Amino acid sequence: MSEYHSSPFISVTSPSEYVLLVELQRLWTEFGQLFDKISGDGAVRAVVLASALPKLFTAGLDLNETTFIRGPPDDPARTALTLREHALAFQASISALERCRVPVIIAVHGLALGLGVDIACACDVRYAASDAVFCIKEIDIALAADIGTLARLPKIASNASLVRELALTARPFDAAEALTLGLVSRVVPGSRAAVVDAALETARAIAQKSPVAAVGTKRFLLHAQDHSVAENLEYTATWNAFALQAADVKDAIAAFQTKKPAKFKNLPKL
Repeated sequence: MSEYHSSPFISVTSPSEYVLLVELQRLWTEFGQLFDKISGDGAVRAVVLASALPKLFTAGLDLNETTFIRGPPDDPARTALTLREHALAFQASISALERCRVPVIIAVHGLALGLGVDIACACDVRYAASDAVFCIKEIDIALAADIGTLARLPKIASNASLVRELALTARPFDAAEALTLGLVSRVVPGSRAAVVDAALETARAIAQKSPVAAVGTKRFLLHAQDHSVAENLEYTATWNAFALQAADVKDAIAAFQTKKPAKFKNLPKL
């Protein structure tokens, strides 16, 4: 496994073999860089993303740090180009969660305002503590959410009307409603410690599976979001024409027959 250094904004630890725990204290530009690095680390098979803050996941936009909105005076074209590049860079940073080739499990507790929902929507598996409260807050500061929530949540959620209500009103919603909406798959009684433990348990289970199969499963599911069934089936067949030749298939069958855990090789480091 590659060496990861924590910073004042992001803590990275390995609580068990093949698993990383990434804890945010504040989102920073290194977020995307970190997950791009993790994606290329063949010894990592699952990641848990949590907040290091005891009472909240994210507090939303720091209104004192909006200097990027300002551009050259009386020059809307240049201001627009600056704003567009800022938005694209921010989007790319959060999309690193999707780009990451291994599954990312998010463990949300406390308040998750604005960007917290963007981050959650880009993760593969989403758990919430029972004290979690979500809010698509951007409309309250005269913005349409632009970092990923409005692009991803309609594809995740089971209720399109509720997605629109929440995005247009900025009404907070709790973990139980997030479960009903389909934003999260599990509500864990308690707060930060409980939901992080649950997420780590799932990460350990994933880490025991074939990493080739886990990477393929993530890619197929993401591909299916934006393609037809026929296109996805063809994509899957092409991918598995290679993946089925991996030693993992033989090792998994042997483990099943002998009733012993399979030991799979790491993915190549990129």
